[in-house]
Amino acid sequence: MARTDRLMRLMDLLRRLPAPVTAMRLAAETGVSPRQLYRDIATLRAGGALIDGEAGLGYTLTEDPALPPQSFSRLEIEALLLAVQALDRIGDGEMVEAGRAALARIVATLPGHQSQQALHAITHSFGPPPERDPPQVDLAILRDACWNEQAVRIGYTDLGGAVSRRVIWPLGLSYTDRSLMLLAMCRLRMDFRVFHVNRIHALAPAGESFRPRRAALMRDYRRSRARHGKGGG
Repeated sequence: MARTDRLMRLMDLLRRLPAPVTAMRLAAETGVSPRQLYRDIATLRAGGALIDGEAGLGYTLTEDPALPPQSFSRLEIEALLLAVQALDRIGDGEMVEAGRAALARIVATLPGHQSQQALHAITHSFGPPPERDPPQVDLAILRDACWNEQAVRIGYTDLGGAVSRRVIWPLGLSYTDRSLMLLAMCRLRMDFRVFHVNRIHALAPAGESFRPRRAALMRDYRRSRARHGKGGG
């Protein structure tokens, strides 16, 4: 793990874990030795983070200078908590963890009384797990390809059982209770297609960029959808 990523993860852990957090726990979570953990704590302190505690006692983050003070209405706080809870139902562990980490950073900046409101929310989201087959490929690769506007090669089995290999420009992912869909520009068909992600059985970067066309393609897709309805892969 890169040093910057490790320090960010350490800050997230200090925000989220019940305080005080032992050095051994923090070292295990960030994948470093206790000695390196102590150096990382010193680095964060030198950067302005107020971290109470010491080796043998555990650590508590009392102020994070990277986060400016924020204020939300009570209803906004409830909405944020509800949205993160609802992530549990999409079946994407990385997305759930990212939502929880982001929420922890937000709550850490709230004034005292609003922080208490976040701890005693009255609105909750419950529901069954998604009824869909898990993906056969790494979603992180798809997300990165969408973000960075990079083409990928896929092996795909359509709903009729036909197998194909094609290069696509991935544009976005959509979650439903029964499916995870990938919107893309298919270079084989030279048209928009919506693929069932669980039917993608091979995935690799194609070494081709389509930057900066994603925004324009999304506009074209929305216009096409308004005229003709949804497409399928």
